[in-house]
Amino acid sequence: VDDKMHARSRGPYSLVTQQPLGGKAQFGGQRLGEMEVWALEAYGAANTLQELLTIKSDDMNGRVKIYESIVKGEPATNAGMPEAFNVLVQEVRGLALDMSVYDSKGKQVPLTERDEELINKRSAIN
Repeated sequence: VDDKMHARSRGPYSLVTQQPLGGKAQFGGQRLGEMEVWALEAYGAANTLQELLTIKSDDMNGRVKIYESIVKGEPATNAGMPEAFNVLVQEVRGLALDMSVYDSKGKQVPLTERDEELINKRSAIN
């Protein structure tokens, strides 16, 4: 039974997507597939899904912030942008398509430092 058990608190991550590696041999995490996500969504577990798909997966900044808040005993901060989404944005931009993200108020959300610089330049012109 001992060789069947596997748990992970921290460990290696994929270099491209920043998601935890899969499988016991690579000291990876459990995969949450599309059908599992649908099941949790059907049960109304939105907060659990947000946690599993961001800070426990590939939200690099959120991962650091949540670790710091646990160590300091402070309330947790909001989750950020998953790295898989950033990879998608870069692939779309690699096809020479401009992709921007806007919040609920219609304000553009910077995805990279370069985006932040461009947004600041545009707002200075206007």
